[in-house]
Amino acid sequence: MSTELLMLLNSTILFFVIIIAQALVAIGQNGLSAQAGSRDNLTEPTVLRKRLQRLTANLQENLVMFGIVVLIAHAAGVSNDQTALGASLFFYARVAHAVVYAFGWPWIRPLCWFVSFVGLAMVVLQLF
Repeated sequence: MSTELLMLLNSTILFFVIIIAQALVAIGQNGLSAQAGSRDNLTEPTVLRKRLQRLTANLQENLVMFGIVVLIAHAAGVSNDQTALGASLFFYARVAHAVVYAFGWPWIRPLCWFVSFVGLAMVVLQLF
């Protein structure tokens, strides 16, 4: 498996872990019965849960772009040091982004996002 596909797989696993963390926080806040029900009248989410919800949405948006780019590069047979580095940058920056986002550390979060964007751009540029 290429580095690019491995980083896509790792990013997908990261997404799954964040969704599970969000679900566990929700169960901890509302109880399993409430979360398993219709969820129409739940209490206001905690700060951590709101962060995890925003983190999930943000990673979902970025993972769609990353997945498309990596799969196009793979289908086109484009794989080199730049695409491998870009894909690795994307994944590791997204791990850092997730930790920073969950803990609410200011100013570092946009930097992590930017590094992941640079990694994505590195892969894209190799397609031209």
